[in-house]
Formats: sequence, structure tokens, C-alpha cells
Amino acid sequence: MAAAWLHDIGYAPPIGHLRFHPVDGARFLEAQDAPGRLCALVAHHSCARYEAEERGLTAELSAWELEVSPVMDALCTADMTTGPQGQRFSFPDRIAEILSRYGEGSIVHRSISRARPDLQASVDRTSSRLALVQPR
Repeated sequence: MAAAWLHDIGYAPPIGHLRFHPVDGARFLEAQDAPGRLCALVAHHSCARYEAEERGLTAELSAWELEVSPVMDALCTADMTTGPQGQRFSFPDRIAEILSRYGEGSIVHRSISRARPDLQASVDRTSSRLALVQPR
């Protein structure tokens, strides 16, 4: 739950040193003595590795281990189905919303486009898990 609340903290101007919010947020949380797992979830949320590659920041991101788990899938799903003002989106609509805010040649546009299959897989796994415990 904490990772969902804090995953975008790196957008805050006073801590946005690299201007790459996953790493900026993880560094800030680490400096506040947050648990290592929380820092790693924030660092790697929503397939941040693709944008890190685009920005030449793979080494900085690798300071935290990528967790492959239902928790990471749920964090990704929350991010990929919620808009900037808290609005609910389907996954395709959220991807379209992100791409519409960034120009076609931008780093974010390229990285989200590349990450889309992995993001979709996270959303699908989370939906399947939820269906097991929340039958309709």
C-alpha cells in the first residue's frame, strides 16, 4: 500500500535531481530510512527499466533489485489504471492518456510503448489473481 501512495514522490521538485522520478523517489525514501523493499518498488514501478535505458540511467536504477512478484504487479496495475488526477482508466485508455501527454519522439512515449506488453502482462496477472478471490 505504501508503494502505491509513494510511487510518484520523485516528481516533487525539491527531490527531482535526476529528473527521473522512480530513482529520485527511491533515493529520497532511502535517505528517510524507508524499508529497502519500499525503495525498490518505487524505483522499479511500472517497468521503469525501459525509461532508465532511454535516459542512460540503468546503473542508477540497478541500485535496487527488481522484484518480480504479485505486489509489483499490483503496483503496476494501480498506476496503469489510475490517471494523474485519480481518475479510473482501463489499461488501454491509460496508455492512450500517457501517450497523448508526451510527443511521439519523447523518452516517455518511447519507453511506455516499449514497456506496453510487460505492463499489460502485469495488469492481466493482477486481474486473474483478483478474479480468484473476488468472483463476480
